This record gives sequence, C-alpha cells and structure tokens, in this order.
Amino acid sequence: MTTHWYALRSKPNKEEAAWQQARARGFETFYPRLRMRTVNPRARQIKPYFPGYLFVKADLDAVGASVFQYLPHASGLVCFGGEPASVPEPLIRAIDGRIREIAAAGGEVFDGLKSGDRVSIQAGPFGGYEAIFDARLAGGERVRVLLEWLGGRRIPMELNAAQIERAKRS
Repeated sequence: MTTHWYALRSKPNKEEAAWQQARARGFETFYPRLRMRTVNPRARQIKPYFPGYLFVKADLDAVGASVFQYLPHASGLVCFGGEPASVPEPLIRAIDGRIREIAAAGGEVFDGLKSGDRVSIQAGPFGGYEAIFDARLAGGERVRVLLEWLGGRRIPMELNAAQIERAKRS
C-alpha cells in the first residue's frame, strides 16, 4: 500500500464541503486555511490558503482516481498528462509550517506587519519603491502605506495587500 498526497480541486467556494466529504470517506486530508481579521472584532472569517484546492492522501492503486472525480463538491485530482500528480510530503510539511508561521504572526497576508515597518511595493506604478506600512483597511484586502517623496514628505497610498511585502534588510 503506497499512499501519496494529491491536490484535489473543489467546485467554486466548496472547499470546506469537499474537505468534509473526503474526511467522511476516511481519507487523510490537509486543508490549509487562514483566519482573516474583519472590521468587527467578534466576527471571525477563515479563508482557504489555496482557494479551490485541498490535499488528500490516498493509495490510488487501491481506491482509483475516479473516487475523487465523483466526490460531491469536488472536480477531481490535479493531473498532468492525464495522470494524477502527487505532491511531495516535504512540500505538505512546508506549507503546514508556513500556515503556522502566518497564524503566529497574526494571520492574513500581512506576516505580522505593524505600523512603521518598512515594506517593498512589488507591483503597480510604484513597484520597486519602498514605503512605510501604516494600516490595514476595512475588508482585509487593502492596506495604507506612506510613500516617502521629495524632501522626506510622506504621501499616504492605498494598495492591494498582495502588492506589498516586508522590505529585505540590507
């Protein structure tokens, strides 16, 4: 019996249901999620780290790949050249470790950024510039940074959170 990890595609916004279906059938699963902060401190929202995907561990020689094709709320295994592609165990452990790091740092894509931290803008018209992280904005997908401009003047800018990352120390 040789088991491997595989990426299972879910139907849109049905990751949770597909995960429950796979678990109910006795498969070992890995469904990485992040807790997102919302404007309301009592509201908790959990989002998948890989929207549309989760991981299942199975012996395809014993169960067959079609069991996942017809699993409720799932669209089958990720395949390359018509063959289900296995995911290496060290990669699963690395993803799990990363999820734990993000959770320990406060969650989301912010990696524990605090007001005053230096960030690098990765995309958009100001890609390549450094700025100062100011705040997370309502909704969780936007941030405000302060771009240092002529004469040290700081200009506030709103960006998509995915456009920034912590500045590398030199």
